[in-house]
Amino acid sequence: MMRNTDPILLRGRPLVCDGGPFIFGVLNVTPDSFSDGGRYLDPDDAVAAGCRMAEDGVDVIDVGGESTRPGSDPVSAEEQISRTREVIAALARRFGREGPAISIDTRLAPVARAAVEAGAVLINDVSALRDDVEMASVVAESGAGVVLMHMLGTPATMQENPVYDDVIGDVKAFLTKRVAAAVRRGIKRERIVVDPGIGFGKTTAHNLAILADLWEFRELGLPVMVGPSRKRFIGEVLSLPNATDRLAGTLGAVALCARAGIECIRVHDVGAARQVAELCAAVRRAGHACDELRAEPGRGSG
Repeated sequence: MMRNTDPILLRGRPLVCDGGPFIFGVLNVTPDSFSDGGRYLDPDDAVAAGCRMAEDGVDVIDVGGESTRPGSDPVSAEEQISRTREVIAALARRFGREGPAISIDTRLAPVARAAVEAGAVLINDVSALRDDVEMASVVAESGAGVVLMHMLGTPATMQENPVYDDVIGDVKAFLTKRVAAAVRRGIKRERIVVDPGIGFGKTTAHNLAILADLWEFRELGLPVMVGPSRKRFIGEVLSLPNATDRLAGTLGAVALCARAGIECIRVHDVGAARQVAELCAAVRRAGHACDELRAEPGRGSG
């Protein structure tokens, strides 16, 4: 299957693919995120972390002011804005249009609106526009891009015995419906990215099934984002209870994503993921070149 090569438009700004996937860097300005909670509560520390990501080749810096780890509690819009707005504004001023884009990881319309005003060009909504009825209007009116992610339940309940008839089919059907709902609300398809939601209301077996069949989600005809970074399923497979010990497993998942042609990969360890993704992209290009040579008249067996 050919990769979706259409540019992702974020407030009219195309993120043009140069042959490899877009790397999204996770920047949590929270006290309780599952992997890096508390590290970047100080805005200066958060901005410095974003600058390091830029040096490592990040394409999008995804700033979040609310943990959505399993069992987490909601954070008010006011608190999320307090945590994220200054960081987003500082990063947007530093990088401008030529550097990494800035996204906001939130389910709440007021947070998204404040982030866009501060310079964010993408809204990463783990609820796929379900948790705040005004979110679709913010996306449509601002011209921002949006990530629509699958999640079973809420962050507080999503890991309480998640069950599917067919995890791939069920997630695809959900994303198809949410894309249609977004378009009905005035969001253009070319601004939409879909995310099957690794780790959000899924067992280890469900997550592995998604990684095994990533091509299924590319059939939706939209850019796909996958966020496997340091997730619990990696720890369960590799017997690594500490999230910060899961780099090698994360990079294995990154390789699977890149080899499958996934357009966007969300990670904590940007530099290492960038290298793996670029190598896999080179392998894909070499494979396509070999296929074209074999297809030339006079070549091949026979």
